[in-house]
Amino acid sequence: MKTALTLLAIFGALATTACTDSKRARNDATWTDRPADITCWSYGTETFKGRSTGKVEYDEGRISFVDAASSRYTTIDGECRVVYEPRPN
Repeated sequence: MKTALTLLAIFGALATTACTDSKRARNDATWTDRPADITCWSYGTETFKGRSTGKVEYDEGRISFVDAASSRYTTIDGECRVVYEPRPN
């Protein structure tokens, strides 16, 4: 019984750490102010390829951002890949 409790405590500690790293990565991607390259598709056809000036907001299956090329606030529904610039060292 004591061994089972010890193993449970160890697995709980590992799970908590993994969740923390996952949340940090998600928050960094969600709340960052860095520019990002954005590519979107609809039914396998590329519908948008561009760059944001900063933060990309995610809301119910759509993304919103300021397009670097036109300086307009843009909202896109669909499957999108958002790749942020790496953090400066």
